[in-house]
Amino acid sequence: MNCCQSPLQDKVKDSTAVTDTWTADRRTVLKGLAGLALGLGLGLGRPGSAQDAKKIRLAFCSQLLCVVPYEATRAGGFFAAEGLDVELIYTRGGNAAMQALVGGAVDYAGTSFDVALQAFARNAAIRRFATTGRLPLFALAVAPQAVAEITEIKDLENRTVGVSALGNADHALALYLLQQAGVDPSKVSFATLGTNLYHALRLGQVDAGMVQEPALSLLIEDGGVALMNAMDLEDAKRYLGGPYEFMGVAVRAEERDERLDEMRRLARALAKGLKYVQTAPVSDLIDALPSELIAGGDRAQLEGILSRYRSSLYPSDVTIDIEACRRVEQSQLAAGLLEEPVDLDTLLDREVLGG
Repeated sequence: MNCCQSPLQDKVKDSTAVTDTWTADRRTVLKGLAGLALGLGLGLGRPGSAQDAKKIRLAFCSQLLCVVPYEATRAGGFFAAEGLDVELIYTRGGNAAMQALVGGAVDYAGTSFDVALQAFARNAAIRRFATTGRLPLFALAVAPQAVAEITEIKDLENRTVGVSALGNADHALALYLLQQAGVDPSKVSFATLGTNLYHALRLGQVDAGMVQEPALSLLIEDGGVALMNAMDLEDAKRYLGGPYEFMGVAVRAEERDERLDEMRRLARALAKGLKYVQTAPVSDLIDALPSELIAGGDRAQLEGILSRYRSSLYPSDVTIDIEACRRVEQSQLAAGLLEEPVDLDTLLDREVLGG
């Protein structure tokens, strides 16, 4: 599981492989997208309604909290107001969305920044020009059985911490937190648990773990605690130094100039969507989501989660925060996922929005 993957995505066949060179032909990636898009009544996306609007395809992962700004922008009519008919393509994780972009199957990709960093480091010719999420969707939580002994991050020394997989975004963030707290990561054991972190923590099979919502809320109900909740801006400031770049939009570098006006319209629409996310009734935001995304879930619980986190997770505009990007780069270097720093001045195209 990468940082954009949720249990929902297990319903979607992952038929697009990520290569070390980040290259693929368009036919192969389009074939993969047929399996990656959420069928379930959505077809291959969520198109707008303006007949004369410019049609574009934007791929992104299916993690529900990542989806909110995009569907809110669509539902609020902000894409249409900018003359865009945006087809939202749901993929199984950010890597698949990035692969679709690099392979030419879509026009844009919305992914977490760690996905963009690693793709760029592997010579993907991409440019990231807008942000829609400023915090990662993880919390470092303590199992109910261990709350008396583990009250701060340095107490994790000689303990076992659960992560989805070694090298994933949650593992990288955990290593960064340990280093920031002065803990030698070699003195912490990591257990790779896939999507079963909640149950392992609830049962005390690990001492702590990197969880997402709603697992965090459920774990707290069971008596666990959050040592650090990266979904909360105050915790992010305290433990990470500030925002930690997450979701954002990238384009193929060779198409940047010809798409510049379109990119600016897309960014303006998303900026309006982000403001709508902060002010709209939460029930309206959930109504904007595809019903398949919340089918079988606890709507009241989702409303509570979105109410709690929307002011922290989503920025007030789409302008890229360079320091937030550097924090992600530092965590990737600490985890060994990047061999050396990348050229952020090239990857981040802040001139698109006049930054």
